[in-house]
Amino acid sequence: MIREIVQLGAPVLRGRAIEVQDCNSIEIKELVRDLIETMDAAGGVGIAAPQVGIGRRIFVVASRPNDRYPNAPLIKATAMINPELEWASEETAKDWEGCLSIPGIRALVPRPVAVRVRYVNAQTGSEERVEYEGFIARVWQHEYDHLEGTVFLDRVSPKDIVTEKEYLRIIKKS
Repeated sequence: MIREIVQLGAPVLRGRAIEVQDCNSIEIKELVRDLIETMDAAGGVGIAAPQVGIGRRIFVVASRPNDRYPNAPLIKATAMINPELEWASEETAKDWEGCLSIPGIRALVPRPVAVRVRYVNAQTGSEERVEYEGFIARVWQHEYDHLEGTVFLDRVSPKDIVTEKEYLRIIKKS
C-alpha cells in the first residue's frame, strides 16, 4: 500500500525512532513492503519509516538513475532494520540532496564519503555489515538521519539551499 509521506513540520520527523523488537512480525513485513511501494511511487532513492508517520528504526535504500540523480548507480531496494553506523570516513564531500518530506528544495550537504554499517536485512532476516561509498553512502546517511530526528537542512549552510527548479538547471549544465 502506498502511504502518505509526512512533510517537514510533522513531529515524527524530529523524534528519535524506536528499535524494532520483532523483525519478523507481520506489522514490520507490511511496513517494509509499504515503504518500498511508497518510495517507488514517489521516485525516491530511499525512505525511512518516520517519513510515513511511523517512528520505528527502519529504512529503505535503493538507487537508479533518474532526472534528479542521473549518475546514480543501479541498486536493488534493501530494507534495513535497526541500522547502526559503525564507522565514517574522515574525508567528507558536499553533494546535492533532496527529501520526499521536503519537496521542492535541494541543498549541498557535507557528509563522510564512506561508511561501514550494520543492520538486519528485512528481506533475509540476517544481520549484515556493509561498507558503502559515494552516492549510496550519502543515501544511507540521509535515511539514518531520519531515524535520529534530523533532516538534511539541519546540516547545510543557508546559502547552499536552492529550489528544485534551480537544482535541475544546475545539474543539466554539469
